[in-house]
Amino acid sequence: MLRFIRRGGQHSAEREKLKKELFAFNKTVEHGFPNKPSSISFDPKLKLLAIGTRTGVVKVYGGPGVEFIGVHKEESPVSQLFFLPDQGRIVSLLENNTLHLWEVNIKDGNSVLEEVKEFSLEGRLLQITVCCMPSDCQQLFLGTEGGNIYVLDVVSFELLEHIIYQDVVIQNVSDDTKSNLGAVEGIAAHPTEPNKLLIGYNRGLIVLWDNKTCNADQTFVGNQQLESLSWHRNGTQFMTAHNDGSYAIWNINDPTKPEKEPTIPYGPFPCKAITKVQWQSTKAEPFIIFSGGMPRASYGDRHCITVMQGKKHVVFDFTSRVLDFFTISDTDDECEFDDPHSLVVLVEEELVVIDLQSEGWLTFNKPYLASLHASAITTSTHVSNIPNDVWEKIVKAGEVQMAETFSQREWPIAGGKNLSEEPLSKDLLMTGHEDGSVRFWDASTLSLKLLYKLTTNSVFLSESDHPEGNAGGEGDEDWPPFRKVGTFDPYSDDPRLGIQKITMCAVTGELTVAGTAGQVLALKLGEEEVEQTIETHPVNIVSDHDEFVWKGHEQLNVKTDAVKMAPGYQTQMVVQLTPPAAVTAIAHNVEKGLLAMGTSHGYALYDLVQNKVVATNCTLNPQDLSASGETPIRRKSLRKSLRESFRRLRRKRSRKEKTEKPRVEAVPTTDLDAPTPEKEDSPAAEEGAEKPAEEEPKAEIEEKKEETKTEEPERVPVERKIEARSMDDSMTSMVRCLYFATTFIRDGTTPTPTFWAGTNAGIIYVYTLNVPNEEKRSEDDVTAELGKEIRLKHHAPVVAMSVIDHDGYPLPDPTDVKNERTKAPNMSGGHSIVICSEEQFKVFSLPNLKPKHKHKLTAHDGSRVRKVSFINYRSRSDDNYSENCISCLSNLGELSIYSMPHLKNQIKKSAIRREDITGISSCVFTSVGEGFYLLSPSEYERFSLSARYIKEPMCMLELKEGMRPSPPEPEPEQPAESKEEEAEAKTEEKEAEAETKEECGDDAAATETPAETAEETAAAPEEPKEETTETAEETAQKADGAFTIVSTTTPGKSVYEYSKVEKSESGGVVSHKHTRVVETTKFESHVERKTHSGYQHGMAWDIVQSVLPDENMDKLVEEVDQLLAKTSVNDTVEGDETQQDITIDEVKDYQVEGEAEAEAKPEGEEQ
Repeated sequence: MLRFIRRGGQHSAEREKLKKELFAFNKTVEHGFPNKPSSISFDPKLKLLAIGTRTGVVKVYGGPGVEFIGVHKEESPVSQLFFLPDQGRIVSLLENNTLHLWEVNIKDGNSVLEEVKEFSLEGRLLQITVCCMPSDCQQLFLGTEGGNIYVLDVVSFELLEHIIYQDVVIQNVSDDTKSNLGAVEGIAAHPTEPNKLLIGYNRGLIVLWDNKTCNADQTFVGNQQLESLSWHRNGTQFMTAHNDGSYAIWNINDPTKPEKEPTIPYGPFPCKAITKVQWQSTKAEPFIIFSGGMPRASYGDRHCITVMQGKKHVVFDFTSRVLDFFTISDTDDECEFDDPHSLVVLVEEELVVIDLQSEGWLTFNKPYLASLHASAITTSTHVSNIPNDVWEKIVKAGEVQMAETFSQREWPIAGGKNLSEEPLSKDLLMTGHEDGSVRFWDASTLSLKLLYKLTTNSVFLSESDHPEGNAGGEGDEDWPPFRKVGTFDPYSDDPRLGIQKITMCAVTGELTVAGTAGQVLALKLGEEEVEQTIETHPVNIVSDHDEFVWKGHEQLNVKTDAVKMAPGYQTQMVVQLTPPAAVTAIAHNVEKGLLAMGTSHGYALYDLVQNKVVATNCTLNPQDLSASGETPIRRKSLRKSLRESFRRLRRKRSRKEKTEKPRVEAVPTTDLDAPTPEKEDSPAAEEGAEKPAEEEPKAEIEEKKEETKTEEPERVPVERKIEARSMDDSMTSMVRCLYFATTFIRDGTTPTPTFWAGTNAGIIYVYTLNVPNEEKRSEDDVTAELGKEIRLKHHAPVVAMSVIDHDGYPLPDPTDVKNERTKAPNMSGGHSIVICSEEQFKVFSLPNLKPKHKHKLTAHDGSRVRKVSFINYRSRSDDNYSENCISCLSNLGELSIYSMPHLKNQIKKSAIRREDITGISSCVFTSVGEGFYLLSPSEYERFSLSARYIKEPMCMLELKEGMRPSPPEPEPEQPAESKEEEAEAKTEEKEAEAETKEECGDDAAATETPAETAEETAAAPEEPKEETTETAEETAQKADGAFTIVSTTTPGKSVYEYSKVEKSESGGVVSHKHTRVVETTKFESHVERKTHSGYQHGMAWDIVQSVLPDENMDKLVEEVDQLLAKTSVNDTVEGDETQQDITIDEVKDYQVEGEAEAEAKPEGEEQ
């Protein structure tokens, strides 16, 4: 027995080590556009873009693959962002009136975004309304609700004493204008003179303020409420935008009125406010760019940005609200013109970048930050290891498709350096959308770039088929000259076009797409443009039930005329299912030329070679044949209602009997085969697994439940009670999964092609297929014969199925085997079928369907399976070792891995919030152990369950030398003994401080504040110090024996902190500290530090005003010398060099000799 236990423990340890080599859960990267954006900023030097969100997240982007993410501690919206150009620093302002400084620092060879400082303003009138950072980036001006402007020193990240008070700014303004100025609405730094600011107040007052002389140079009074300010590059003119949709140009030399009357571009009718304006100079005509200003009555609901340059005038129309915009130029401060080349617009649902140098001001095709939710995502599929020829065809088709709609200039945001290695394989993530489109994304890299877009609505006659008017026309009859930009379109012209299922053969590139109205499209890649008619083949699933009436939506009608199709995926044929319900499952066997389709009414098997129906089966119950809509209607008869009423009474009666006489009830289990009393290995169980699909009467089921009661106490682990699902449920007829496999069904010697169909009722239909050989494939018919039917005991929906060979490997795709992309399966026999339902996993042997292994999920933890995938996990250290496992996601958001065929749990991690139903339902696994799920409507979260395949951002931000001090090096780890001594030292230090407070009372408490302040000031130097190259040993030798006294003196009291530094036995440095309070002469408060070489004066900024006079200094020296003599400590060291700052590895308090005697004496004697 002991040998067995030892062997089991050893085996367990080895297994745990192996599991770490195979499995590891990591959330790696977020793809797509940030959800709920709120602010944006740009670093023109480093070419970095930052986006803040309403959830407190800051994301910084550079070139493709360069990405940094920072999350604030408080989940407060980020209202503004400011880059410190060329420094890799960014300042964020939150709505809770706190400012945060972030830095891009290097950790473990990778750059990360870290928060280093924080500052907050409290008070209603101190609520920050606008910020401005001058060109020198040394200060940040904070305009507030109360009208005052505070100045934040960016270096120390503290407020300066200098405040621009509203009363001082407007002292030269007339009394009528002074009243009700409102909050600070805009601050604009002078383009050529950094000391001058343009300050705008809400009510229309504008002041040119000289910050050096603290005087207002000019005062401008507008007639309308101010919204925005913008300087011209020459520094003599500026532009103001107002709430009536007008803008005006002012000259600083004439403050009485604008240079010309304010312009309302879209008047004379009332217009909305122009919320932001920019005036950019060029060698030709200047750019005037503003947001808003549309006529209220006709276009008040439009989200627009207007760009005007001379006679060229375009109104860019977006489908979501404009949050902010800015321009990008490659000029510096010394250039004469701005010369912007790109316009970056942040709207609520996407980022749009417009090329201002192209002829038609085209938009850029974003290499990242893609709008995944341009139309709502309805399904997704991942395909790994795409061959080069198929990949190149898709990429080429996408380039041709986007050549006319996007700018061909290089992406302007290209900062940082991507350190990620080139991907080993080419992977595709395909997303189906509500508008009938399928988008192909490059999932090989971290950028998730859009490669190609397939639209299926061009095949059907639909409302979306009508051509839209030219939104980008610039003719005189179109005013304002709108041009629709961006890809986000939340509206679907016809909901029947929505994509439900996608399947693709990686080798041949054949694609099958199924939609909401029962349409299934077969597509192939074409390199040339073609024009042809599309054939339609109807398939009736409920044809043998004449009494069925469909009352849902109509099917889509395919165009009868020839359809012109561009290079790329071209539709070959359309299979239309009847009734036209949404397709719920699809499977394509490319080798055999067969296509299987399932809906909520049944399934059909179709021959793509001969365009014939092979088999259909209606899964509806006889009571639901009069169903209408997409799902059958659940009907309830009077007999059934009475029966349920009697059952309730019976349950109440049984509960009363339990209270009188306790009885133990055997819990029904979610078995997949025979009744509970039978063992799984018995012949009865085998027969139960193979029993024909005949429904048992409800009364018999209830009787069986009553018979399961027993008086014997149950000794098995407690399981959750799972009620058997009713076969009359309205969703039980839905087909959940379809599967093709060549395995053993008739006997154990000859493998045959098979087709499997699983439903929501827990029924699996197994067909044997007779497929002619290639020579007679187009002549002889394919036949399908129903061979077996499996009914799960609790009618749990079947989520997935897979046949595994004798070695435990799932059968690969025959096309991959044929093209030597994977090894051939073991066809010598011993196959098994793994059936995954929502409640449990079970393995049956083939062909006799004898149960072998089982794992219950719902019975143990109450979870239900939502997504399942069969994945081969490879070891990260051994290329020749791998394991095949089941990866699943439950309705609780937990990711789990189970071994095959024994179904042992290997790892279980919580990944998604259980309340996030959309994220759980959108999850898709890859073939190597990665996965994607919707973090938000616009973002995919990428995760990995494999220890070998982890795609994380690896990037570097290279800064110029001297732009900012290097990050502090981490302190060396202390040994365990040192940590314990340090903890004891801290405890003794706190006790000493408490004793000190008791001795000196309130005065001593008051004296502690300057000392603490001085220490904090010394600990955080404002200026970078010279770097020392001393080793730890040299530092310890130099510091050994050093004696330091820090004294804080207030009128009548002095607080002395003794610090003795010695070299420890372990080679570190030990600092001994002690604090004493004594009475002294009454002179000015100060803080002093005494070392072995003399005195160094350090003033606390909030207390000390001047240095001590010489006579007070001599007095203090005498007092210190007396105290030093009492301590009996030698405070002299060799040499007269000033002691350098050292790193303290260990801290320990010690008792000063004679301290007890000193405490016993009166304070007067101690003086």
